Amino acid sequence: MSYTTAELMQWLASYLWPLCRIAGLMMTMVMFGANLTPVYTRLLLAVAMTLAVAPVLPPMPAVELFSMAGFLITVQQVLIGAVIGLLSQFLLQTFVTAGQIIAMQTSLGFASMVDPLNGQSAPVVGQLYLMLGTLLFLGLDGHLVMIEAIVLSFTSVPVAVSGLTVGDWQNLAGLLTLLFQAAVAMSLSAIVAMLLINFSFGVMTRAAPQLNIFSVGFAISMVCGLFIMWLTLGGFMDHFENQWLRMQQVMCDTLRLTCEGG
Repeated sequence: MSYTTAELMQWLASYLWPLCRIAGLMMTMVMFGANLTPVYTRLLLAVAMTLAVAPVLPPMPAVELFSMAGFLITVQQVLIGAVIGLLSQFLLQTFVTAGQIIAMQTSLGFASMVDPLNGQSAPVVGQLYLMLGTLLFLGLDGHLVMIEAIVLSFTSVPVAVSGLTVGDWQNLAGLLTLLFQAAVAMSLSAIVAMLLINFSFGVMTRAAPQLNIFSVGFAISMVCGLFIMWLTLGGFMDHFENQWLRMQQVMCDTLRLTCEGG
């Protein structure tokens, strides 16, 4: 039995192009795309998933693998996977931003630690919200939903030179705006509460100028900040669910899929 070069290239493309899309997802998705996750682990997971789903995928386009069109198809597959993975990063960065805003308002921003996902210094409050969001993301099987969506996308968004449209990029940019608004809305209660507390400090300073408001107010702000965080932590699940549904809708629109919610 003999095979021609064209048949071998077509067989190689039927595995390589799905691998590029799946690897792009694993490269940027939460937890799997973190600096703590070894590169070889990501690669092995992507290869394992590709070997499992490649036999049931639609036929690949009859394009020569080592050509300009083949190169453009490869770039498109990496972009599609990376964009879907970045949606999970956007989801968790909403709560990191909210935690940083709360930390700066409540004088807790001085306490910082190295972010294990990004390798940068960030307030502890933001890291707390990041850990809670990551646990909820994994607990709700968000990673499995995204992997299922990327596998189904080979039917709704076939492997071709054309991939994401201008409207898809506009939707992603609009999602960033909405997520920033959600972060501000989540931290709004702490902002208003600390504004009233600082206003009270100003009244105390005018009434008793000899009072050292800096030494007293700093400690009170920290205690009040912790109390405010404790009070607002009960609504964390509702905020996460709203943002997760919003992100899932954008993911389904980008991949031309039908979400369970509609």
